[in-house]
Amino acid sequence: MEVPGLAHNITSPMSPCEGMIKDLSLDALQLCERDGSKSQDISEVEELPVAQNIKISNITCDSFKICWDMDPKVKDRITHYFIDLNKKENKNSNKFKHKDVPTKLVAKAVPLPMTVRGHWFLSPRTEYTVAVQTASKQPDGDYAVSEWSEIIEFCTADYSTVHLNQLLQKAEVISGRMLRFSVFYRNQNKEYFDHARESEGGRMLPSVKDNSGSHGSPISGKLEGLFFSCNTEFNTGKPPQDSPYGRQRFQVPAEVLFNPGTNLYFGDFYCMYTAYHYVVLVLAPQGSAGDDFCKQRLPALDIADNRFLTCTRAEEEGGGGTGGEGAGLVFRHAQDVNLEVIYTEPLELARGTVAEISGHQLMSMSTLNAKKDPSCKTCNISVGR
Repeated sequence: MEVPGLAHNITSPMSPCEGMIKDLSLDALQLCERDGSKSQDISEVEELPVAQNIKISNITCDSFKICWDMDPKVKDRITHYFIDLNKKENKNSNKFKHKDVPTKLVAKAVPLPMTVRGHWFLSPRTEYTVAVQTASKQPDGDYAVSEWSEIIEFCTADYSTVHLNQLLQKAEVISGRMLRFSVFYRNQNKEYFDHARESEGGRMLPSVKDNSGSHGSPISGKLEGLFFSCNTEFNTGKPPQDSPYGRQRFQVPAEVLFNPGTNLYFGDFYCMYTAYHYVVLVLAPQGSAGDDFCKQRLPALDIADNRFLTCTRAEEEGGGGTGGEGAGLVFRHAQDVNLEVIYTEPLELARGTVAEISGHQLMSMSTLNAKKDPSCKTCNISVGR
């Protein structure tokens, strides 16, 4: 059985769970706390069994299945389950807001396992605790309840490719027209580049992506890469001279990172309580470890035909490609979103140039561990933030 529309900390009859609990006698209902005590006004009722050996399975970013062992001899006496679900960080917060108002999910007893789902309740990549009571509805409308079961902990999953495709479609709506560009660039402080030269053999090495963006993005805290930008100023067609990440800029011809031997993936779409929206893309050389990681988790994009970042052959457009090793290639980026491009391999400084920018270091524009605006209708989907 699937239980749609969970609500957390129900505090009024107008909550999303109203349909589930409307048959309860709220004036008489006395749910017990997790200390194992039972409701005193039903002590004369035969004791109900405690759910044993609880198992959580089929975990997604917004649902899970739950089952437990039950004595077949008493199954017929159980009419309902009370399921207490909390974020682990707030383990004791799911208590009564007012006497007689239940804060637990109430579900009719059905064959197990039971699917628990609630788009506005469960968040991706979040630790939860769950405990169960078995209950028997009495003729007068009251409930006899068992002791609470043991508390089980589990963590919801990352966004699946289905959810990422929903984000992708939202991002495509606002991407704007495509502008030509010729270089990728990466800003850092002088010490970073000095370390790369002196300690890393003249190479920039990938590091694990931070936790900026959507909470459910499967690349946050997992994918290793180098962050690059490629957006250009509309009036000059060149990279902006301001950056939040440092005054030293490494610039590399676009074809070094992006060419027909590179796979392109969509990673995320978010904003940070501003009008600016960010699209995270991954560039992974075909057959690399980063490519293998992304194939299992991210929507792949056609490098010549997508709304964010393209690489096409010049002859298809009547000439005018770049020179050098990427002769015959034309590169474009979306105008109306800020692109964050992650290249999954080490890169030699000798492949590009390092110089100081003339603009400012605008720290307020940094996206380092930036939290996504959960209220933005443009870049959120219905499965948590």
